[in-house]
Amino acid sequence: MSRKLNSPIQTQMAVSLLKSPLTGEFHEFNKMGMKPPVGRRRVFVQTETGCVLGLELDRSDNAHTVKRKLQVALNFPTEESSLTFGDLVLNNDLTSVRNDSPLLLTRNNFHRSSSTPCLSPMRADLQQGRDETSSIEILGNSVCSSFVRQMAKDITKALKRGIDPVAVNSGLGGVYFFKNSRGDSVAIVKPTDEEPFAPNNPKGFVGKALGQPGLKRSVRVGETGYREVAAYLLDKDGFANVPPTALVKISHSIFNVNNGVKGSKRMEKVLVSKIASLQQFISHDYDASEHGTSSFPVSAVHRIGILDVRILNTDRHSGNLLVRKLDGVGMFGQVELIPIDHGLCLPETLEDPYFEWIHWPQASIPFSEDELKYIANLDPFEDCEMLRRELPMVREASLRVLVLCTILLKEAAAYGLCLAEIGEMMTREVRAGDEEPSEIEVVCLEARSLIGEKEAESPRSDLGGDVEFQFDLDCEENITSPLGFTLGNARCHLSKVEETTEEEEEEEKEVNEIAIPEKMGAVSKLSMSLKSTLLGEKSQKYQKHPGARAESGYASSGHRSAEEQIPASTSFVKLSDMSEEEWKIFLEKYQELLYPAFAKRKAITLGQNLRQRLGTSCQF
Repeated sequence: MSRKLNSPIQTQMAVSLLKSPLTGEFHEFNKMGMKPPVGRRRVFVQTETGCVLGLELDRSDNAHTVKRKLQVALNFPTEESSLTFGDLVLNNDLTSVRNDSPLLLTRNNFHRSSSTPCLSPMRADLQQGRDETSSIEILGNSVCSSFVRQMAKDITKALKRGIDPVAVNSGLGGVYFFKNSRGDSVAIVKPTDEEPFAPNNPKGFVGKALGQPGLKRSVRVGETGYREVAAYLLDKDGFANVPPTALVKISHSIFNVNNGVKGSKRMEKVLVSKIASLQQFISHDYDASEHGTSSFPVSAVHRIGILDVRILNTDRHSGNLLVRKLDGVGMFGQVELIPIDHGLCLPETLEDPYFEWIHWPQASIPFSEDELKYIANLDPFEDCEMLRRELPMVREASLRVLVLCTILLKEAAAYGLCLAEIGEMMTREVRAGDEEPSEIEVVCLEARSLIGEKEAESPRSDLGGDVEFQFDLDCEENITSPLGFTLGNARCHLSKVEETTEEEEEEEKEVNEIAIPEKMGAVSKLSMSLKSTLLGEKSQKYQKHPGARAESGYASSGHRSAEEQIPASTSFVKLSDMSEEEWKIFLEKYQELLYPAFAKRKAITLGQNLRQRLGTSCQF
């Protein structure tokens, strides 16, 4: 079969342990988990096709010398490629790169001819290996618990004893159970280059390079792994019960490599190394889709919801809420909830979240004093600094989403909103097949418009030359408003916010009369046009959601096409194009506009409650 322009990207080897001249080999101090000698750093360079190469850097090394070393191993000119570390393009200086950091090597032109060779190591440089040499190395300056490190040691011991991992056949991506010496599953491993759409996906969902838009357009292929780790790090003190998670380099012959030398008859076993997320396997009785949700503890639902709001989880469905019985009594005894699968959190722009819990009765119960205290103590700016320190590859746009959502949570909880009301404010409405911006996105649009008014006299160009790959969330028919912010695909959705029927306007007037405090003062027309969303309309949207991703609950049944599973959504608000000064002003305006939005949401809730009590036949 001939290769085509849009065919799946080919690779020869997902990862190799390289002989000289690159690194000599990784010496014994690496295997023992010791740090390189003073003045030397170890990094892992991952190509867009999933190949991972380990390098030891001297103080004298720069981006050009690294590319030359990689060129020797890949047998392909790399000078025209980009070496990136999260948002940072490494043009020369490598001082910002820390020990054990994962870097990404991409060619600058993504539209390649079918004859373009791949960034893959030469076969002569591949070191054949046995499973006994399999290893797990925790990457970065992770603050992962001693439990995670002990778990890695237990897995390594089991691998040396010949206890192999098991691939999960269901699901959209590559998932593997790793075991301890007793043969018990202790960890779930998800390689970054086996995600849906990634080059080495074992389920046929391929076709994109690492770093390109993935299942969610604001979450890039190959970047769900560190989001899993970020969710664990942000779950302070195990508040929501996220299992311990770390980013690792892990080696084994079970890992998938598409169209490569791994399947060659001349090599029975090839040690394949991957960058992956490693998460503790939690034994459980079922997932939330198999259990009556009314029996779930209110505190457990609240704690998971608080985390989901903070990280803007776009994929919280019942399949990734594990249920474990605490008293061993039937289906309705005491249970514990364990949230998993956080790879689609912290998108690079405000997305439409999916909160399964939003219509559970527990979500409408007010927060407890302990929960309010926990929320009040959250500091999104400290959280961002922690993630920059522990996971420096996290992109700045994702950190801005974290800040916005945490501020929303803190201010809304202090105002008296419950979890369900906060979730409703974040969720988009679907009318006639079109998404409309959520109430929070409308607030952000107005905050951006206020910044635009300040800059109207001297507008700046949004096209300022980024050298790196432009991550355009709406590649086709984007519209940029005169104020300079992106409104998404070919329709100006902001104008839709102001288009209301006479009936909606009348309902809005009545609801406003119920509960908008006088201290709010005058509110701008746009902020007061926050949509009077009906609970029933949003309920329909949740019922239409495609449902659990096949990885959910570790191994669910059946799977659809990747496009069906999680549909692409529109981007209404762009955050990454704001300068630091603009971002500061934006946050000030955002916080000011939240209070009228909260009053609006409270009024909507009161109106809904009145209609429910009086019946739909009553005329208002």
